[in-house]
Amino acid sequence: MKIKLQLSKIIENALKNANIEADDVVISDATKPEFGDYQFNGVMKLAKQLKQNPRQIAQTVVEHIDTTGIIAKVEIAGPGFINIWLGDAWLSSEATAILDDERVGVGYVDQAQKVVVDYSGPNMAKQMHVGHLRSSIIGDTLATLLEFLGDEVIRQNHIGDWGTQFGMLIAYLEEQGTDGVTQNLKDLEQFYKDAKVRFDESVEFADKARDYVVKIQQGDKHCLRLWQSFIDASLGHCEEVYDKLGVNLTRDDVRAESFYNSKLPSVIKTLKEKNISTISDGAECVFLEGDETPIIVQKGDGGFLYATTDLAALEFRVQELKADRICYVVDARQAQHFKQVFAIAKMAGMVAENVTLEHIGFGTMMDKSGKPFKTRDGGVVKLIDLLDEAVVRARETIKERKTHSDEALEKVARAIGIGAVKYADLSISRESNYLFSWDKMLSFDGNTSLYMQYAYARIQSIFRKHDGVITGSIVVGDEIEHRLVLMLLKFEDTLIKASIEATPHTITSYLYDLVSLFMKFYEQNPILKEGIEEEVKMSRLQLATLTAKVIKKALDILGIEVVNKI
Repeated sequence: MKIKLQLSKIIENALKNANIEADDVVISDATKPEFGDYQFNGVMKLAKQLKQNPRQIAQTVVEHIDTTGIIAKVEIAGPGFINIWLGDAWLSSEATAILDDERVGVGYVDQAQKVVVDYSGPNMAKQMHVGHLRSSIIGDTLATLLEFLGDEVIRQNHIGDWGTQFGMLIAYLEEQGTDGVTQNLKDLEQFYKDAKVRFDESVEFADKARDYVVKIQQGDKHCLRLWQSFIDASLGHCEEVYDKLGVNLTRDDVRAESFYNSKLPSVIKTLKEKNISTISDGAECVFLEGDETPIIVQKGDGGFLYATTDLAALEFRVQELKADRICYVVDARQAQHFKQVFAIAKMAGMVAENVTLEHIGFGTMMDKSGKPFKTRDGGVVKLIDLLDEAVVRARETIKERKTHSDEALEKVARAIGIGAVKYADLSISRESNYLFSWDKMLSFDGNTSLYMQYAYARIQSIFRKHDGVITGSIVVGDEIEHRLVLMLLKFEDTLIKASIEATPHTITSYLYDLVSLFMKFYEQNPILKEGIEEEVKMSRLQLATLTAKVIKKALDILGIEVVNKI
């Protein structure tokens, strides 16, 4: 329900009828219920332009606002703010109309785009660790959200599978014998460490590893076969993590660094032909205005760098995938790198001016002391271990309630544990660092996944107690119902905002407000209490129905499962 768009048009008509010209009309959410449902705060700007008293302008606008439909009343507040209340009859009608809508009133974007979302990006030399968690979760949520709103989304998993370390790894793999590939690669972290020990201890092995790097690049069949067996084993581990985490990445979405290897010389050729790059200290470099340090795109020995690969990827995504918008969900510390790469790509004409390039940066996951999240012995926390622990802790949290069989308990524990990890990440501004706390994320109180899942389960409990058909319309009967219905109808505007700004926490904040409102409604307005009129009971049951549907849809977009009983 694009309520703000409807209100903007009403205000625009009022301004037009009052012979007042305005560039654009922005409708804001009211900060408190007593200030209305929405506000138009553009009068102050108009007052400066027209050099008139803002309250007089506000009064003129109010006199021309059509209040026969969506709007119940308007009031002037302060120096010239216009507070807007929506009508209960209109809210009731709109809420009832979407009761049977599987999209709960959310439409599709007016102009669908083809959007490439680059996320997760594990290194094939190591197991996925907590450093990959935020990219995987945020990226997948953004991709799912854009798809739901109607964009054509192309997921891209830009895995690190190229470079000098792979010569070392395949040389060590060869030493172990191909029969032991599965066993030796089961613990990728240890395999990498063992290979590094051999590399550091043996000059002969190190020379062989360096030689293998060249052979990989030259397409040597033997080396490529060993390299591919390592990549396959590594991808198998990633897929296990994605499955546990509920992330929608498959091998079809993998576009590895090696894929762009053959395209790198043409990138350099383009930069040279357009006089964008120049030789500096033997290396091919690009100097951007305002940056003292050049961006190296080819080393003196002919080797390429990450910037070169990213430029090739950008050109491929625009020229071959025909992307209108490209989102890189990568650590915020890479902001300067992407700013430079985006600028070079635009300068070189690899990316048209109308293509949107975005670095969707995010902060670091910290422990309680405010330091980067590590194991007790200071090592990197493997992502698979973190997810397994989340399920164990969730099981401990709910098993004392004794509401599930052993089989059901495992399924619910997985939904709650994985949901807790994902929601804790998504519920904060992505650019912020956040403190990882098991106690907080598995709490029944506050802005947690468990709080949302519990609210959904409580509504299902109401339906089980009613044990009958729910019919009739939603009829707003008081202030709390007015606010709850209004919140439900704000769902579409919330999703649109989150998609434009790439901010999943916009959705979680909305969910928290929605569930908090429902809990107040549930306490103040009994649903199944004896003596309540049938029409009122059915209206409140329908309101609970719509609330449950919106909670579920929002959690679906976040990649979190609902449960019917906790």
